[in-house]
Amino acid sequence: MTKELFFKMYYRDALKAERTSGRPALAVLAQAALETGWGEHAPGNMFFGIKAGKGWTGKRQLITTTEIHSTRTVRYPEIISITQRPDGKFKYRVKDWFRAYDNAEESFTDHGLFLRNNPRYAAAFKTTDPRTFVEALGAAGYATDPNYASTLKSIIGSLEQYMPK
Repeated sequence: MTKELFFKMYYRDALKAERTSGRPALAVLAQAALETGWGEHAPGNMFFGIKAGKGWTGKRQLITTTEIHSTRTVRYPEIISITQRPDGKFKYRVKDWFRAYDNAEESFTDHGLFLRNNPRYAAAFKTTDPRTFVEALGAAGYATDPNYASTLKSIIGSLEQYMPK
């Protein structure tokens, strides 16, 4: 999918989610683009890969994923393989339960509320500027990639060219 088509398909959903959660629409789209490869990998409209924990009452789907742990005693619905890494940790290929949604708007809104309800990300919601928002997410440790915020800011720049005039 092209960047322009991604924007056209999901911008309205991102605006609706912005009104519900307070997360800027361009921040929503940037994260969704990064997490799904511009919409190419979003099974069950899962744009953010939130696991369906014990408290989740919505739809769910069993998805193959990779996890890293320091022990071999971690349980999953299905373990495909466990490989010890050079650092002593274990790389798990597993199937685990993730949240699923009827449409992109549900996914965008759920992820925004997930962030809003986590005190760790409270500083991000003190702004409506998408770049400042993703900087605050990065500073709060949202992702392990030290370039996460800069990558999102670059994606925001790419998306801005499609904004309605």
